[in-house]
Order: sequence, then structure tokens, then C-alpha cells
Amino acid sequence: MLTRRALLAAASLAGAVAPAAAQTATSFAAFIAGVRRDAQRAGIAPATLDRAFANVHANQRVIELDRHQPEFTLTWEQYRSRIVSDARVAKGRALYGRNRALLDSVAVRYGVPAGIVMGIWGLESDYGAATGGFNVIEALATLSWEGRRAAFFRSELMDALRILQSGDITAAQMTGSYAGAMGQTQFMPDSFLKYAVDYSGTGRRDIWNDLGCVFASTANYLAREGWQAGLPWGEIARLPAGFDPSLAGRDNRRPLGEWTRLGVARLGGAPVPAATPTAVILPGGAGSEAFLAYHPNFLAIRRYNPSDFYCISVGLIGDLVAA
Repeated sequence: MLTRRALLAAASLAGAVAPAAAQTATSFAAFIAGVRRDAQRAGIAPATLDRAFANVHANQRVIELDRHQPEFTLTWEQYRSRIVSDARVAKGRALYGRNRALLDSVAVRYGVPAGIVMGIWGLESDYGAATGGFNVIEALATLSWEGRRAAFFRSELMDALRILQSGDITAAQMTGSYAGAMGQTQFMPDSFLKYAVDYSGTGRRDIWNDLGCVFASTANYLAREGWQAGLPWGEIARLPAGFDPSLAGRDNRRPLGEWTRLGVARLGGAPVPAATPTAVILPGGAGSEAFLAYHPNFLAIRRYNPSDFYCISVGLIGDLVAA
């Protein structure tokens, strides 16, 4: 963490660096002062701001992670084996059994199956085990000050302050990823304000500790983004010999009945209306495993994370966990 004390200590050891280091601390302090002014004009109480920015400094680790994100590409087979692992499925089954009554009540209210909620919970935070240990206010302040995506992160910072003002969580408990994704749902502050719900009736939307809020907020997100109750996300499919791979892709939607006439076979069991808009997805390219993606539900998951690999994995884990 880049504290003012550390910057000044480093400056005393390296005189040539001292002016830049001191300026860095001054610049960050000036930035926070500007945020505070804007937040007060937006109705955030001074006491809330005092608590939010107490001991907040420019966090060098956040900057390093943002600037040096690993660049690698997994094949579908590699991704599938890592993400849809036996260990993840087994852990999900145990937690599903433990929380089934709560998950079923959420499913009834929002129309989103428990398996899909479990799939997202498992991928986003390993069922709550990996939520990130960064101070969200400090991380967002650092990224909005640092400047690479300043406008985006400053907007998220203002939303985080609104969450503190509402009393849903304390500043000390508002932890998340280095980029500000929070709690077991890994919501950014903007998504929290739009989709988080107080399912347990405590008066707080606690996606960090309260599983009722975690499950219901996830389901509410999908429902608000177009999830259609009673329709699966998709399923594994078998393609006919000579299938033209140019017909695949999530944007090439046809009624399910038309795919059936072309020889695409469903391997799932739940009934799906023949008129359902459907796409054939080949995540590994021509000759790879094939899936039928049912819209709008596949797209609702994709709005949570815009990756076909992610969407299919959520569906597969959900099907296996809730089987």
C-alpha cells in the first residue's frame, strides 16, 4: 500500500525520487478532497465520508493488478476442465443440500432455478470462499485517481459511497476484488444499487454475509435482465453429420423446431417449446462439443459475464449440482 509515511520514507532514502513521491501523495489527497466535495453535493453525509476515507491511501497493489492483468487464452476444453471440475460440483452439491429450502423459496419468488443461482455463486466466488480482501473504497479511489478508466471507476466510487450512506454495510466490511467487485455475488456498486435485495428482512442488502441476500440478489439480477421462468438456459446437443459450423453462434437464432428439422438433437429432458429462439454454440469451434442456447435465458446469464464459456459453465454446474 502506498501510504504517505512510506512515500516520505522512500524519499529520504532516494533523494532524486522524493519530489515525485511527495507529489503522488499530494495528488491523491487532492483527488479525495474533490470526491468528497462532489459526494456532499450528491447528498452523502460528511460523517459517512469521514468513515469511508479514513486511512484510505493510493494502493500500489491495485494499480499493479490493473496494469498487469495476465494475458492468456484457454481453449474450451481447458476452461471446462478447470471450471466445471468434480471438486466444484461436489462442493456445490453439498451446499445446495444445506441451503435447498432457501434456494427453492428464492426460485419461487424470482422464477430463476436454484441450479443457475448455484452456478453463478460457484463461479463468481467459489460459493463465497473467494470474495476478495481489498477495501472497496480504497480500490475504487485508487483506480479512479490513477486514470486508466477514471470516469468508470469514479462513477462506481460514488455508487459505493451511496451504499455506505444507505447503511447496508460498513466501510470496514465493504471488501471485494481489486477492481471493486463486492461480496459473494461479485457485484460492482452500480449493479448492487440496481439488483441487490434484502431478502431476509434485516433492513440491509448484505451480499457479503447473508445467503438470503446473496441468492435473491443473483436471481433478481437475472430476472431483471430478462430471464424467462420455466425455460432452461440451454443443453448439450448432438449435431448431424455434415453440420455447417457457419450456422453456429449465439446471434444466429432460429426456432428450436427448425434446428430439430435440420437434424440437431436435444440431449436434455425438460420440454422446450418448438418456437423458442435458439442458437447452436460450438465453444471449441467446428467439431467440438455442441450446445443449444435458449434465449432470452442464455443472454441473461451473459449479461452477468459476457463470455459464452462462462454462460455454458454456469449452466452445466447448475444442472449437475441440482440434479
